[in-house]
Amino acid sequence: MDSGIEIQGKQLKLSNLEKVLYPATGFTKQQVIDYYVRIAPAILPHLAGRALTRKRYPNGVDEEFFYEKNAPQHRPEWVKTVPIWSEGNHRTVHYILANDLPTLVWLANLAAIELHPSLALAKDITCPTMMVFDLDPGPPANIVQCCQVGLWLREVFEHFELESFPKTSGSKGLQIYVPLNTPANYESTKNFAHALAQLLEHDHPEMVVSDMKKQIRTGKVFVDWSQNDEHKTTVAVYSLRAREHPTVSTPVTWEEVERALKKKDANLLVFEARQTVARVEKMGDLFAPLNELKQRLPDLKGVAAPEAEQAAPISIAAQAEERPKRARRPAARKAVKAHPSRKSRRKV
Repeated sequence: MDSGIEIQGKQLKLSNLEKVLYPATGFTKQQVIDYYVRIAPAILPHLAGRALTRKRYPNGVDEEFFYEKNAPQHRPEWVKTVPIWSEGNHRTVHYILANDLPTLVWLANLAAIELHPSLALAKDITCPTMMVFDLDPGPPANIVQCCQVGLWLREVFEHFELESFPKTSGSKGLQIYVPLNTPANYESTKNFAHALAQLLEHDHPEMVVSDMKKQIRTGKVFVDWSQNDEHKTTVAVYSLRAREHPTVSTPVTWEEVERALKKKDANLLVFEARQTVARVEKMGDLFAPLNELKQRLPDLKGVAAPEAEQAAPISIAAQAEERPKRARRPAARKAVKAHPSRKSRRKV
């Protein structure tokens, strides 16, 4: 079944709408498109202006997929792209900019189920506007253990007077974002993230690892600091995931993280497409501060340099303990006020 539609003055042809992309649930391409239409007001601000990598599943989530960075040659003339030089490939890659609803629907029609934007805006690709920590549990650990690690991580951020925001990965883990929106570079964010991962591993060796070797991750949470890299991407907030069910990378409150940990119930942090849309309608965009809140990384006086990896956790811990915990800064309070659905959080 094909269908021609007009969205915001743009003509699109939608094809194979009845094709099942999630066999376990019967979730079709039409439902994928419908989800992205409904979530567009929330997701588009987090995609706009960012080079976008797509994971396409033309035959469904159980079949082969492929990553796509370059924009397809056969695309509508109104789909915007941005040229970015790739050192690894020694060529210019023309990334898509998903700035509007027609482009989002066009991507969904291509079965681009997962959307992975850059941490930087395309206009300044070397300046990340945020820092991310991907908490990846090694079985039998699950997202419940990730909640504990996330709360420890939040406590460190609070020592440095940094606001942080959690979201589910939509898969098995939890991701913690720290908005910056100030001058930064990947060297500083990556080294800082690595040092904090080492700090958590130093303080909680029974639960945390900072090394990505899979053989040492059994029953522990890998704090993946390496995502803070110009050449890597993390799944977008509100993106569908190619799992058995149409789960979504969904922003959550710290109170929800605490509740899941207290009840030891991983299911409390699993959200499918319909649930995520309902949450946004009720709670607004919990990740809106990622585009608004301005924060600067603390000056760690070089303790996070690669050659000082062993000393970094201890040095950061010492600096953190020297800083008394404070109430939210005015900028953070303003962000919360602008989004009243976010509840004031408790200290852990």
